[in-house]
Amino acid sequence: MTKRSTTPDGLVIVDKPSGFTSHDVVAKMRGIAKTRRVGHAGTLDPMATGVLVLGVERATKLLGHLALTEKEYLGTIRLGQATVTDDAEGEITSSADASGVKRDAVDAGIAKLSGAIMQVPSKVSAIKIDGKRSYARARQGEDFEIPARPVTVSSFQVYDIRDAVAEDGTPVLDLVVSVVCSSGTYIRALARDLGADLGVGGHLTALRRTRVGPYKLDSAKTLDQLQEELTVMPVADAATAAFPRWDVDEKRARLLANGVRIDMPDEYTGAGPVAVFGPEGRFLVLAEESKGKAKSLAVFS
Repeated sequence: MTKRSTTPDGLVIVDKPSGFTSHDVVAKMRGIAKTRRVGHAGTLDPMATGVLVLGVERATKLLGHLALTEKEYLGTIRLGQATVTDDAEGEITSSADASGVKRDAVDAGIAKLSGAIMQVPSKVSAIKIDGKRSYARARQGEDFEIPARPVTVSSFQVYDIRDAVAEDGTPVLDLVVSVVCSSGTYIRALARDLGADLGVGGHLTALRRTRVGPYKLDSAKTLDQLQEELTVMPVADAATAAFPRWDVDEKRARLLANGVRIDMPDEYTGAGPVAVFGPEGRFLVLAEESKGKAKSLAVFS
């Protein structure tokens, strides 16, 4: 990470506080960085904390591609209560004694929610249904269905199981879990579905995102720390960390910068976005292979 004295041009890895929306963090960063050109890759619910990747100035062009990378979370799932939002923010819709739920039943339920699965997102989510946000429909009391979507849960592990008693006196179980998953996976939907499978209901009570692609919590800064000293990851370093790297000579660099599609080595076929660098380490474009040619996704030089 490098320190900049002027408006930065790169990524800022924020440790988002609870109670802030992702848009709140963007608004705060616009003030800190003194620029309107700030965006974020992948939304975090207000209740959740942890890694939120922001792009400043030219780095905003990377965000849509970064949002598609793998994510990692630590969370707490409460078995014994379901809520309208599938997390602790919403009102409780059902309660059931979960004290009799055994560890092998929990493990079996988690196994069903691991790997390539079809998941129905929470109704109180930002997904658009017929052009309207799902949460807006839910708040207006509309009755609607969200279609299931394919997601991949590559790791879903329980670290601890704690007996607890909810505020309404219901005996509940709190599971401390870690999840590694594809973009678009809802952890609170995993909590909801695990509780439903076990017949006692479930919701998410705490969530911390510890990784987005290659960017981990140990490189994240709080908003207070960024207010004191704004640190950015230069766009070239960010691209190198997140995507395969392809170095080209001056001639190819010039052609790519002018939008000409050049032959791309076979090793990048199906690799997704590739960061292309010219002589002297200049970051030129984010490109992907299309019919053997390099197709520019975003130009940086």
